[in-house]
Amino acid sequence: MKQSSLLFSLMGITSLFIASCGSGGKDPKAAAGKPTGPQAYPVVEINALNTTLESDYPATLEGQQNVDIRPKIDGFIEKIYVDEGATVKLGQPLFKINAPQYEQAVRTAEAAIRSAEADVNAAQLQYNKTKPLVEKDIISKFDLENAALTLTSRKAALAQAKAALVNAKVNLGYTVVNSPVNGVIGTIPYKVGALVSSTSQQALTTVSSISKVYAYFSLNEKQLLQISRDTKGRTLEDKIKQIPAVTLVLADGSIYPELGKIETISGQINTQTGSSSLRATFPNPNGLLRSGSSASVRIPQHLQNALLVPQKSTTDIQGKKFVYLVNDTGGVKSTNIEIMELTKGNYYVVTKGLKAGDKFILEGFASLKDGDKVKPTPKPADSVFAEAKNK
Repeated sequence: MKQSSLLFSLMGITSLFIASCGSGGKDPKAAAGKPTGPQAYPVVEINALNTTLESDYPATLEGQQNVDIRPKIDGFIEKIYVDEGATVKLGQPLFKINAPQYEQAVRTAEAAIRSAEADVNAAQLQYNKTKPLVEKDIISKFDLENAALTLTSRKAALAQAKAALVNAKVNLGYTVVNSPVNGVIGTIPYKVGALVSSTSQQALTTVSSISKVYAYFSLNEKQLLQISRDTKGRTLEDKIKQIPAVTLVLADGSIYPELGKIETISGQINTQTGSSSLRATFPNPNGLLRSGSSASVRIPQHLQNALLVPQKSTTDIQGKKFVYLVNDTGGVKSTNIEIMELTKGNYYVVTKGLKAGDKFILEGFASLKDGDKVKPTPKPADSVFAEAKNK
């Protein structure tokens, strides 16, 4: 029995020795299929490129002119010639106000003119009759002067009657309310038969001239200072001219096809909001934009030789951004970078911490730490930054 046990022990030792020789002396981890060398990571070389940043600001649209239509006389609305939302031309009738007193005033003024003309004719006859008698010394010169004064008085009364007629016709003309501008009709709160007057609080309607539309928006003090520093020009007017054309983003997210231009910047900062008001003007040939609508003004900022990194290539530690740089020997080092507030899609614009030619790990670096060695797998920069480049 003892000999048998010893035989089995020798056989086990021999088997272990043969297995060890069969493995060729390899690392057990390698024999198990685990990698022993540096792991491969995608690496990108950063290059300077030209790009454009875009920032959106909520805006309110207003027509170039928003004219309240108010009656200048008292009366009842007799007719409404237009409907809400209709496009009207300069001088087009909008409302007819029933005010018979002004028609009566015209007839009275016309009658007064005829009476005054008769008085002038009578005074002229008296003057013509008196003049030769004075010249023949039949009557005194005083009678001629009196006739001349009477004629002058009658002519003045005629001129006054004619002025009254003009005034009466002007008032009668106010019974038809015409559009003062080309534009679009707003709401019409009054209906036929409603009593209106020049003192009515509510306007008959509003006509908005929308051949051009103003977009009003605001920038805070910091944003305004950044634009002022980044835009060339000695004066504010010069800087406004240098601001590139802006885009309008409509309420449904679509882009308005016409470009606009920033024309004014308020000279004061609102102490309550800490912002300044700006106005951009957009052409509106098709009438798509309406007064009172909401939209966003998109301001582009062109950058030359900017350094960008994909957002997925950064990690955030205590509010700071880091990327993993790779040196020529494959060594890894986390580097703190500073970025602009504005982003370019899924990219950060780096202002400090990187330089052209640096190589960083694109993604998958969660388990890395400083000093680790990696096997760089180069990725073409053109494909990585294709979306960030200016077209």
